[in-house]
Amino acid sequence: MKLPFGNSRFSLNASGFAGFFGGDAAVLAMASGTMYIYEGAKWWGWYNCPGSYEIGKRFGQLAKSRFWNGLFPGPDIDPTVLFGLDGTKGPEFMSAFSCTIIPETGHLAHLFTRECKDLYPGVVVEGRQTRPVGVTVAELSHEPDYEEHPKLRTPRSMLVTTIPIAVSIGTCIACGIFGDWYCFSMILLGIVSSGVAHLVIGGGQFSFVHPIPAAGCPDGDGLLDASDEVVILKGKEGAVNSITEGRFCFRFASEPLYNDIAWCSVLLTLQFLAQLLLIPQSTLFGQLMFVVSLAVSWAYNSYLSSVDMEKIQQGLLLNEILGLPKLRKFRLGTRTSAAVFVMLVLRPGKVEQQLDELIPNDTALWRRWKETVARKIRDGSGFDSPVDWDSHWTLEEMKLLDTLYGDARSAFIGYAKYCKDSDVFTHRQDIKEYAT
Repeated sequence: MKLPFGNSRFSLNASGFAGFFGGDAAVLAMASGTMYIYEGAKWWGWYNCPGSYEIGKRFGQLAKSRFWNGLFPGPDIDPTVLFGLDGTKGPEFMSAFSCTIIPETGHLAHLFTRECKDLYPGVVVEGRQTRPVGVTVAELSHEPDYEEHPKLRTPRSMLVTTIPIAVSIGTCIACGIFGDWYCFSMILLGIVSSGVAHLVIGGGQFSFVHPIPAAGCPDGDGLLDASDEVVILKGKEGAVNSITEGRFCFRFASEPLYNDIAWCSVLLTLQFLAQLLLIPQSTLFGQLMFVVSLAVSWAYNSYLSSVDMEKIQQGLLLNEILGLPKLRKFRLGTRTSAAVFVMLVLRPGKVEQQLDELIPNDTALWRRWKETVARKIRDGSGFDSPVDWDSHWTLEEMKLLDTLYGDARSAFIGYAKYCKDSDVFTHRQDIKEYAT
């Protein structure tokens, strides 16, 4: 067969961008949720992946030794952070009974709070409206083990995963048929190095871990305060700390040195150097085949990197770890009414201290209001009867106290009407569809 473009003097030097083009998308694709959520995802990497230099540099930083640190300079990266399974800060957590405060929770608390924010509007509690605050009541009935391994999913369609593999193999064969052995070898090397890297990097074990509470530990009821969203966690200490102190992990047999990943990074770097030397020696047809394989692989990597990894992790957390907890969503019109509503649901041991955390205002007027609200919550007298405020308050101050007391009354009415004896729970309908 006659070689296409055999008489052309034009040379398409693709070696210069082959190691860099699409590098970020390739790294995100390899570190995306597919690696730990789908069964057999480590076998999907047999294609000529672009950005080999960027991939090798990024994953080579996992290795922890003086030799590897010299070869791949930069800060040592934890694989859990690299895979997007950790590193995001969650909202403050406050225990209802011990009053223990965790100023910053972790990634799972962030995921759970985001899930609660995305819930349907739920019940709108009537009352004064300034800055609406969502309040989600989460009943955590399942207490996970110290370490669990979430079940991997099978994708509904394997068609998308076969496209870059088929194109890479097809272009490699086409180069061999027309005798362009330079591009043939470079596409083949790209297929092999990418496949081996996926096998090694995808060979880690995905797991969930959390602290096991001491025997006889009381319930871990508390709240996550994200300003415009307050999440009330009710359940055993082991269920609550799954959110506040638990974490996803991606562990390798080679840790803590990660030598196998480092050697894969070396292979990817050598692939980049070989492309610099050999691609310019090939024919125009071979160079076009090489670019076609890269372009299709880049499009596939871009597709993988566009996946909402946090949504996948939210589904894992709620389905596999927490066993689909019952959620009730309420929306209150002011921060003060939301704070009173939270206190009515939690019934903490130190109501005033909890109110101080939710509403840090520390003037004499606010202290008087908090004392009144805390007393009524403790004795269960309700908020129907008017309060005889002290006579030393000015007319404007008494007006503000009445307004704030009205917020507390609205919260009490909403709690008595919708929450106290209600078994109606709100769920997102797409939680079970996270793996599609």
